[in-house]
Amino acid sequence: MSNPQQLRYTKEHEWLSTAEDGVATVGITEFAANSLGDVVFAQLPAIGDTVTAGETCGELESTKSVSDLYAPVTGEVVEANQDVVDDPSLVNSAPFEGGWLFKVKITDEPAELLSADEYTAFAG
Repeated sequence: MSNPQQLRYTKEHEWLSTAEDGVATVGITEFAANSLGDVVFAQLPAIGDTVTAGETCGELESTKSVSDLYAPVTGEVVEANQDVVDDPSLVNSAPFEGGWLFKVKITDEPAELLSADEYTAFAG
């Protein structure tokens, strides 16, 4: 399992890119994608939605289950990945590249985000 060092992670298995101009990209980790199985549907937050760190903001449905998507930070959604809505399997095939989920303009960031090494130790 590969967890890019430049990203930060949550215990709910989401990743967060470093904010550029206050905007960060959010996705789920390879661990989460593998645990879910084949993702067949993605409900993402809409542009303009306000998301709150630690609260649900969408869901991913796989052939195994439906899993809530949690916001790693608080802020306003500025982009949702339409490619993932059209082809949810991108979450499985490229969770850190084309399978990203949404972009958020951060207004508050929790202190408990994990480094790549901390997340790897947590996820086992």
